[in-house]
Amino acid sequence: MNFIGAYSLTNLKFILQGFLITLEVAFVSIIFSFILGTVLGTIRYTRFPALAKVTAIIIDTIRNLPLLLIIFFIKIALPQLGINMTAFWATATGLTIFEGAMIAEIVRSGLNSIDKGQIEASRSSGLSYMQTLRHIVMPQALRRMSPPLVSQFISLLKDTSLAIIISLPELMHNVQILSGHQFDYAIPALLLAAALYFIVNYMLSLIARRLEARTY
Repeated sequence: MNFIGAYSLTNLKFILQGFLITLEVAFVSIIFSFILGTVLGTIRYTRFPALAKVTAIIIDTIRNLPLLLIIFFIKIALPQLGINMTAFWATATGLTIFEGAMIAEIVRSGLNSIDKGQIEASRSSGLSYMQTLRHIVMPQALRRMSPPLVSQFISLLKDTSLAIIISLPELMHNVQILSGHQFDYAIPALLLAAALYFIVNYMLSLIARRLEARTY
């Protein structure tokens, strides 16, 4: 193990550049997966049986596929149909689709957790179904959904490492290159990668615990 060589300024910069890309992919994917998951979860919750059933089939299908397969399909198969994406956007799209399906179930469960009596009271006071959903149900559900949502975002951040399969220059990709260049850099580089993942995910877990404490 060569910690001094592995942690040279050049190598640290290389690893941190990969980590920055990891964070960028995670940030983009979190935003879009939350939007997609909220839309899909709300559709499953609403009173449109046919649309809700179709949405449920789509969600269940995606949730039962490996994320690696989805990313690989987007990067390798879609170009044959004329749809080309960079490694960055192929990863972000795959994560958005997969995590969006996971978040959809969190959203649906959160909406279902709201007491039906509140909905009936809101409707009887003159609010439409969509107004009740927007102003009464959704705000309360979001508070209850916050802890599991943050936990899902932690999983999303860790799943960015799967992008190594399509050569996205994220953290694990750069660690692999560094380890391949100099074998005795492997353990120091992996330990640094583990520390970086741990710091960010631990901060997110603290946020999840605080949100859970406020919820209950």
